[in-house]
Amino acid sequence: MRILLVEDDPEQLEPLEGVLSEAGYIVDGVEDGETAQWLLSKKDYDLLILDWMLPTISGLSLCRQYRLLGKTAPVLMLTAKDTTLDKVTGLDAGADDYLVKPADLIELLARVRALGRRSPQWVGDSLSVADLQLHLSNLTVERNQVCVELSPREAQLLEYLMRHRNQVLTREQIEEALWEWGREPESNALTVLVRKLRHRLQLVDAADWIKTVYGMGYSLKAPDNFNTY
Repeated sequence: MRILLVEDDPEQLEPLEGVLSEAGYIVDGVEDGETAQWLLSKKDYDLLILDWMLPTISGLSLCRQYRLLGKTAPVLMLTAKDTTLDKVTGLDAGADDYLVKPADLIELLARVRALGRRSPQWVGDSLSVADLQLHLSNLTVERNQVCVELSPREAQLLEYLMRHRNQVLTREQIEEALWEWGREPESNALTVLVRKLRHRLQLVDAADWIKTVYGMGYSLKAPDNFNTY
């Protein structure tokens, strides 16, 4: 799940970004409304977390503009404004939920999980290809009653491959999907990541499900005997 996190205080942005990333989310963290507005015109997000008070363009205005465009991804308003009138104003602007700062990180993650289930892209807490299961709630992959833990980035790669099973995905497509805005991956980062994920999948006897299509990219495909799943 890709999240746009907009918070103008770096001391609050960094820990929020960190805890969301560790939970397996891809987070584009920015500090001002103008950058957020530009990103919303370029990318599709599964969830928006908006600070109310932002330079130049407020989180409230961003939310209103987003809804006027017909966008339906959930919006969590994160702000120090805590009166009933403030909450009503935020909800009337199109927000789905409201969390008062300073946010408790455990509560934030719980609300993100709940809002994620409202996203048009949500397909459940688990993804399956044949008998291979990825559990997004705890970042594990399971097959033949063997369960293996994944790093957040490994889980993101497997999730993307599973959502596009049997498709050849270019390196550019994968890098754009997995890496956060403003953080360019090193030239060999994806190669290293695929190698690590294959090592994890080897523990459930599925390393060869990730195919390298030379000169093009990668694809996830179950063995032929699983085509009926």
